[in-house]
Amino acid sequence: MNAVAPRVRLPRRALHGVLLLDKPLGLSSNDALQKVKRILRAEKAGHTGTLDPLATGLLPLCFGAATKFSQLNLDADKAYEATLHLGQTTTTGDREGTVVQERPVVFTPAQLDAALARLRGDIDQVPPMHSALKHEGRALYELARQGTVVERPARRVTIHALELLSHEGSALRLAVRCSKGTYIRTLAEDLGELLGCGAHLSALRRTASGPLNLAQAVTLDQLSGEDDAQRLTHLLPPDTLLADCPLIRLEATEAGKLLAGIRRRTALPPAARVRAFGPEPHAFLGSARITAGELIPERLLSPVELQTLLAGPEPLTT
Repeated sequence: MNAVAPRVRLPRRALHGVLLLDKPLGLSSNDALQKVKRILRAEKAGHTGTLDPLATGLLPLCFGAATKFSQLNLDADKAYEATLHLGQTTTTGDREGTVVQERPVVFTPAQLDAALARLRGDIDQVPPMHSALKHEGRALYELARQGTVVERPARRVTIHALELLSHEGSALRLAVRCSKGTYIRTLAEDLGELLGCGAHLSALRRTASGPLNLAQAVTLDQLSGEDDAQRLTHLLPPDTLLADCPLIRLEATEAGKLLAGIRRRTALPPAARVRAFGPEPHAFLGSARITAGELIPERLLSPVELQTLLAGPEPLTT
């Protein structure tokens, strides 16, 4: 009997930055993360919130020091292109579920405009049973699979923009920009009820998350076909998730005090969050806030993270 050769563990390296992935259909966010982590041979990685397997599009992946700021993107507004199938409601609110009701699709353009208008702004949403929210310690989707339905309190979300892209037969495409925690499946169902025909979500593509969008995203196929130098060109700086925060640059002594966690007096204007840099061009130190004339450290890079960031990625060894 032939012995099974032991699996060779390839060496990993410290990488710091953000990679914008165009996630393919059918892959979970964690599976996508692990594939990219393996391709780049990165030591530490995380994502900024899940994207359902049935959804495609923008999935920001954080590496090394950038993982410290992933919550910022998790809390950010999101943008989607959603395709609704009119005339059918399903058990899950999307095409994975069983059809439970079919109704004729009969409405005028004016009625559609009015229905869309009612869903813009601050609205209350009842989270779907097929979601990862917890009830008494158990995920709602686990209860739903057992046929159990529990009461879910409505949550206030904001639909910043809701625009019609196209309408052909039973297919309705929408552009949505919304606050965190918005369920597009629920939005599809609510629109279907306002139109009197019912609807479910048949496709979803995330186009933006906070200040990030698909323009700089890369696919798994593209990454797989590139050499290491090409792959690293897709790695954005670790302060990318703070792109909409003011940038401040500190001289060496002040940078050292910030990294030590010391609050300092400053003449800089107040800011809820800033991204702080040292004197070197790529010396990202972390985030801080400026309150009442003080620069107050928040999330900071460790000395090792800063050292490896300034040194740049190690070349791959086989």
